[in-house]
Amino acid sequence: MKLLSAWLREYVPELPAGDRQLADDLTLRGIAVEGVDDLGANGSLFEMDITTNRVDAMNHYGVAREPAAIYGLPLLPLGTDLPPAQAGAVPAVRIEAPELCGRFTARLLQDVRIAPSEGVVAHRFALLGQKPISNAVDATNYVTLAMGHPTHAFDADKIYGGIVVRRARAGEKLRLLDGAERTLVADDLVVADEERPLALAGVMGGWDTMITPETRNILVEAAWFDPAAVRRSARRHGLHTDASHRFERGADFNAPPVASAMVSRLILAAGGRITGEMVDVQISEAAARTADRPPVRFAMREVPRLLGTTADGDPIDAETATRYLTALGCTVAPQDKESFQVMLPSWRLDLGRPIDLIEEIARVYGYNRFANTLPGFAGSVKELPEADLLRTVRRRLLAAGYNEAVSSTFSSAADAELFAAQPGTAVALGNPLSEEAGCLRSSLLPGMLAMVAHNVTRETTDVRLFEMGTIFARSGERVAESRSLAVGATGAALAAHATQPGRGFTFFHLKGAVEKVLAAFNANQTYFDTFPAETGLMPAWLEPGQGARVAVNGETIGYFGQVAATLMESRKVRHAVFAGELDLERLLTLGARRIAVRGLSRFPAVVRDFSFDFPQHVSWEQIAQSLGDLGIPELAAMEPCEIFREETKNPGRYSMLVRVTFQAQERTLREEELQRWAHQIFQALMGLGAQPRFPVELLQ
Repeated sequence: MKLLSAWLREYVPELPAGDRQLADDLTLRGIAVEGVDDLGANGSLFEMDITTNRVDAMNHYGVAREPAAIYGLPLLPLGTDLPPAQAGAVPAVRIEAPELCGRFTARLLQDVRIAPSEGVVAHRFALLGQKPISNAVDATNYVTLAMGHPTHAFDADKIYGGIVVRRARAGEKLRLLDGAERTLVADDLVVADEERPLALAGVMGGWDTMITPETRNILVEAAWFDPAAVRRSARRHGLHTDASHRFERGADFNAPPVASAMVSRLILAAGGRITGEMVDVQISEAAARTADRPPVRFAMREVPRLLGTTADGDPIDAETATRYLTALGCTVAPQDKESFQVMLPSWRLDLGRPIDLIEEIARVYGYNRFANTLPGFAGSVKELPEADLLRTVRRRLLAAGYNEAVSSTFSSAADAELFAAQPGTAVALGNPLSEEAGCLRSSLLPGMLAMVAHNVTRETTDVRLFEMGTIFARSGERVAESRSLAVGATGAALAAHATQPGRGFTFFHLKGAVEKVLAAFNANQTYFDTFPAETGLMPAWLEPGQGARVAVNGETIGYFGQVAATLMESRKVRHAVFAGELDLERLLTLGARRIAVRGLSRFPAVVRDFSFDFPQHVSWEQIAQSLGDLGIPELAAMEPCEIFREETKNPGRYSMLVRVTFQAQERTLREEELQRWAHQIFQALMGLGAQPRFPVELLQ
């Protein structure tokens, strides 16, 4: 947004500061001036960055109010003097959608002369780079720049009957000033006459009633429209205008008569007259929400308590606070010795609580004028109970070569549905920033895959990432939040150029990382399994046959494996990508695994080997479980050795040497104990269907 310093000084003529000092002072008060261009005798051009909550400052008069408050100077009133109206009939105004239009004013100007703009309007338009059109159209744009309220000028001779502010009829057509014809829906608000729509309210005027060189009679419209209604129409039709930009953020309910007078004054400068009195239709409910809001009780003792001490040591007293608030447009009335009743200005819809008023006092006073002090604090910082366990998970993944990453909390609707734990639980946003961020994330995986793809497409050959964050799911009328852990990795690009087989990242690398994480939790039983793709029990984002389910204590905790190739191709990644997600919320309820440490034994260990042929379906996990169930305290270790598979000589079976180590903490083991334990192990392995390869030697 561009402003002219000379225009600001017209409203505050006694400004003591130069343009650059003024720019600095405004910036320190939150009205950011990002650039100052010297215009010589015409002052300076300010490049402004006005935040969306300060729609009142998106114009010269609104910004001029700030230095008037800062320097304690008077703010001159806007010029609204008009010649007396002559007798005549003004088109009637009827509001049929009072929930969408709170106020509508109409003033009829007759015998006007349409000509190019001259004088101060043309001069300031040239300095601002504003395109001139005609004196009537330029008048509406000039007033928007001057005091911020959008208006519109209709060719009154092309209006049939009165003005009707109503909802559009579904399928109704309207050609706007950009020349394009729009098909309206029932949620659009239009300014119409008795026969057809004339303008898309708060967004853009219509082609049929635009001002032309032949126009002789003008109807000046200034109104207040509901911000949400304007926003919906502007987005629905792909329009963003100066008018919609301001109406969407909440216009001043009391501004239409002032804006109408200013526009009329500029148009009448080239000739013409006012016919009849201005029509002003107001909706009391809209006024109650905006201009007639209840007063705010403001306690002066809260100012030093919340703001602290000033740099010079002088406190902000009641007189100073009252002066600042009054300069900003508030009406301050003492209520008792300690507090005030503050009526809020109609143009500051961002104010509504006592803390807002305290912030305004601090802002005008200058944040840089407060002493640098630390906030008062008593007690100590207490970590959440699970903080140490989360640190353990983080350390284990970092040690495994993963880097922690953070992704967006939002995802597209398609990703939210695809990765949701249950169908129909995705949480859609009411006012999304874009289609790609239309839902709260139901999983960390969309963000994880996006980050992996971002790295791969920039020629990063080895990517290993993890993220711990919050996911969301709809549960009835509530939105449930829970913590989740996602990992993602790829090394396929590296493997393609590797000279050693198996150097690239594989499913088992990811499985190892998952096992490291699970080992941090106090789980009685952890196992992995999978299901055929046709059962529909595995997530759709996994490549069929390349994924696994993680179960802890009989409960599903998550899934991991190779991501579906089609899913990664849509992200422009052709390498194999592996990812997984664990329900961190459930894992944290298990608590940390307790590690029991005992000292090294001073007594010798005894190693025994058991050579068996096992059925093909018997896994080492089953063997270890069977030996562990024997309950031999002195069984210190067990490991598989010398595994042989010969399908031709020994079909359906494989050979393995099971090596066990016995050791006691308090004594030397006796031979009869070793024989007894060896016999128990022999029987346990036989119970699994194993056959000893050397039974005689085994028992000796």
